[in-house]
Amino acid sequence: MKIVVLNGSPHPKGATADMVNAFKAGAEEAGHEVNVIACAFKNVKGCLGCDYCREHEGTCVQKDDMQEIYPEILSADMVVFASPIYYFTLSAQLQAVIHRTYAIDIPKNVKKTALILSSGDAFVYGPAITQYYQSIVEYWKVENAGIFTANGDQNHSEEKRQQLYRFGAAL
Repeated sequence: MKIVVLNGSPHPKGATADMVNAFKAGAEEAGHEVNVIACAFKNVKGCLGCDYCREHEGTCVQKDDMQEIYPEILSADMVVFASPIYYFTLSAQLQAVIHRTYAIDIPKNVKKTALILSSGDAFVYGPAITQYYQSIVEYWKVENAGIFTANGDQNHSEEKRQQLYRFGAAL
């Protein structure tokens, strides 16, 4: 299976990256191809809502790093969304990528998705999880393979790494 991880964290050694790396190790050991895209380090502008893509067969009028990301999403069997929670929702960097998938509409190859979230507090995930279910799982009509969260002392913990590793290995 080809898996694309859209990591919205601007911290390459942060808690989100730690969870993503554990998931990736397990999934690769199980024989899956995993490509992690560091969205925070890509030049991705927000959707203009201009509908150019609707008139030009899914081609976005903006020429930025989404041109590299579109083919990855379109050829993936699974997309994993990973983000720290900043003010109750996904990072702006990941949001920009999600919003720009409007150009490609629903990626037909994607059958499964998952969500990986990190934060400092256990009570901040609600809006991000709701967005994930409504704008990804329900809209794309895909299987939710799992939602994984870490907060406080769980961040960078061996227990959390093992949980994400096992999840990747079980796919």
